[in-house]
Amino acid sequence: MGELPWTRNRTIPPREEAIRALVRGVEEMPSTADHSRLARPGDEDILLELFEQPEVNRWIYSLPRPLTRESVGAYIEKSLAAQQAGEGLLSLNFDEAGKLAGYSEAQIWPEWAAGELAGAMRPDLQSAGQGAKGMAKTFTWMFDALDLDLICNTTALDNVRIQKLFEKTGFDYKGDIESVRPDGTTRASQVWEISREAWMAGQGRDQGSIR
Repeated sequence: MGELPWTRNRTIPPREEAIRALVRGVEEMPSTADHSRLARPGDEDILLELFEQPEVNRWIYSLPRPLTRESVGAYIEKSLAAQQAGEGLLSLNFDEAGKLAGYSEAQIWPEWAAGELAGAMRPDLQSAGQGAKGMAKTFTWMFDALDLDLICNTTALDNVRIQKLFEKTGFDYKGDIESVRPDGTTRASQVWEISREAWMAGQGRDQGSIR
């Protein structure tokens, strides 16, 4: 199946624990939406409505399956447990009217000082460039606020739009793996990675301003 991250450089235990503490302390992830907050119990219905959109669930293998109110509730509870362990975050993004505009999910591997970002926007907001801007903003935040060295992301083999975005922003294609969905089925995926140094250089920032 393959495991992530693809590139593994073990960090020292004190830094691993520091990264876990940073994740536990997060109250809000960045976005281009009007406002954002971490998911909590009671968000099942709005998340289910978003996840049921084919333009959303087609691409993201980590969504709960089958999609039900109960499975989404368990997904939220799992995200809360992941944050307490210092290993994950689930954030909801809202428009000016207070309607759910999208979500972001970060998986963190503290022992490798690495992370993965998944997420989607509401279908009527897609293809306007905000998703790419939000992704870039969140990558920078993950390196800065969570002190990561590496972002390792996956994409479906036919998701050419995201592959081109990764390539454009400096990610390196590493190879293919079989991603396992929550229901045990698999999806063939490409693996793309970028280091802190490469990302910050692409954003026009020197290393002295990072730590």
